Amino acid sequence: MGKLDGKVAFITGAARGQGRSHAVKLAHEGANIIAVDICAPVESAPYAMASAEDLQETVRLVEAAGGKIVSRIADVRDLAALSAAVDEGVEQFGRLDIILGNAGVCTYGKLATMSEEQFDEMIEIDLTGVWKTVRAGAQAMIDAGNGGSIILTSSTAGLRNLNEIGHYVAAKHGVTGLAKALANELAPHNIRVNSLHPSNCETMMMTNTGVIKMFRPDLENPTLDDAKDGFASIHLLDTPWVQPEDVSNAILFLVSDDARFITGAAIPVDAGMLAK
Repeated sequence: MGKLDGKVAFITGAARGQGRSHAVKLAHEGANIIAVDICAPVESAPYAMASAEDLQETVRLVEAAGGKIVSRIADVRDLAALSAAVDEGVEQFGRLDIILGNAGVCTYGKLATMSEEQFDEMIEIDLTGVWKTVRAGAQAMIDAGNGGSIILTSSTAGLRNLNEIGHYVAAKHGVTGLAKALANELAPHNIRVNSLHPSNCETMMMTNTGVIKMFRPDLENPTLDDAKDGFASIHLLDTPWVQPEDVSNAILFLVSDDARFITGAAIPVDAGMLAK
């Protein structure tokens, strides 16, 4: 028996990286999955978004893990599209127990000179999109009457400043506050809400040239290996970054009955970054 037998999870940003890892981890524990991803470019992002083929690979991996899955291409800025995906999944699986507001982007620049379009895009995806994710699924949880668990992926940048990404810091601090507000609002329905705060995680969001250059501005074309010591320097533990699986392990704990009295918390998976 798995820890999540019979439960259903709605996951955004599920085509690759942390979202895919979460989907597969929860499927291994018996959950069925409603997976969405934009599978299209984001204008200000200096790296490619996941593709439709990436989302299909998530489908394959979830099914190989023993789970059933409904997957749809949807932008977290589009509440109607998110709601349609949730409705289809709930119709097929009969319930909704878990929401993982995971989708997000990271772009770079100084707040004082950043374009309005870049700032707005960050807030619309990384903050408003997280609220729309919850908005699309919360009523199905309430109506089912089974309680539930919602985890909003923030960042270490949701609890402290990080230079050159002030708009990301603002969005992720907003996610931290959103989780606390929702924890209070949804507690009467036995729905728990927590925020998760990973440090640098080895996904495309971190391994792209924009982030690498932040850690090695002295080099014209630095490689990930060039920046490894810089990544490691922000952690107490001896690692340059965490893996998606490390974040998924925390997710599994928080959505399971092992964490049945944890709500309104900000949980770091950060190799000690926030303690420095």
